[in-house]
Amino acid sequence: MAPPPPSPASGAQYAHQFLNTALSQRGPSALPYAEDVKWLIRNHLVALADAFPSLHPKAALFTHNDGRAAHLLQADGTIPIHHAGASYNLPAVLWLPEPYPRSPPLVFLSPTRDMVIKPHHPLVDRSGLVANAPYLRSWVFPSSNLVDLVRSLSHLFGLDPPLFTRSPQAQAPAPSPPILATPPPRTHPSSPSPYRFPASPQLAARPPPTEDPAEVFKRNAIAKLVDMAYADAATLRPAREAEVDTLFAMQATLRNRGEVISDGVHKIGEEKEALERRLQDVMMATDVMEAWVMENRKGAVAASNTEADEAIETADVLSKQMLECTAADLALEDTIYALDKAIQEGSVPFDGYLRSVRALAREQFFQRVLSTKVNKAQQQAQVARMAARVPQYAS
Repeated sequence: MAPPPPSPASGAQYAHQFLNTALSQRGPSALPYAEDVKWLIRNHLVALADAFPSLHPKAALFTHNDGRAAHLLQADGTIPIHHAGASYNLPAVLWLPEPYPRSPPLVFLSPTRDMVIKPHHPLVDRSGLVANAPYLRSWVFPSSNLVDLVRSLSHLFGLDPPLFTRSPQAQAPAPSPPILATPPPRTHPSSPSPYRFPASPQLAARPPPTEDPAEVFKRNAIAKLVDMAYADAATLRPAREAEVDTLFAMQATLRNRGEVISDGVHKIGEEKEALERRLQDVMMATDVMEAWVMENRKGAVAASNTEADEAIETADVLSKQMLECTAADLALEDTIYALDKAIQEGSVPFDGYLRSVRALAREQFFQRVLSTKVNKAQQQAQVARMAARVPQYAS
């Protein structure tokens, strides 16, 4: 069972939902339109469904003149017209070919079995293709759109309807074979169309009644003005297209330059951060050097006013303890050396020499053990001071 046609109030909403899904497809099921114009195609069809609720967007298979088949978007439904004081609806299909919207759409009238295309119509050929409409001939990207196209066709078809309903009394002549490719059949010809349209205009195939000459003159004047306007638009079309292409090229150039400038600014920012970190390191090292110079300058001034024994001042307790241990070790070494000289000269008895050397060697051992412990403590303190001087940066 075919789904019911969308109401006029929900036509734009249906178009939104359908087009969002259709144009977002990727891979083999993607529609053959350029990515940079898909948003514009969506806006054209949504605006058409909003302005003309009788035209609904679809996706169907279209067969080109060379036999190629492609899934394309279409607006299927009826075009409303006003003729001789009455309103009618012409069945039509607006196909959007692959180059759309840089190229105009393909508009076909799709008469029902009881309709016939008016022979020698100035805008519609025998196959139903709307080939000579001024708006299609003067199509300009990106300003041309489907809403203005349908409005133009509605006005022109109202002046000269291209479809007639066959008279029940007389058999209307059958249309000649198409000279162009006919539009591909709607989806599933054997199934009912998902949308049903009002009846087409019931125009008798007899001479029209006599009209007011003023109305005829007014209608002809309007038609001539419309043709002149479309002719002027067609004349201006090449210049406008060249201008649009120039603007697009300039836009692409500016976009590329913007990307280059953004990359340069990013690199300059990184270099600035590296230089700031280096500057902090240099400033901290300068502070440490200045503090060391000030401390040593004070020590040098104080040492000039002291005795020779007090010229060396230890920096901390461990340094003082190491100095004392080293001095005691060297003093004991000198004492043992003196005792060796004395025993060689026979100045001291041998048993007294042994007792003295044993006591001095014991004391020297303890001094050297203490010196080793103090040296290890000094190394740990130095590592701690170096770690404290390393600058800390917030992550």
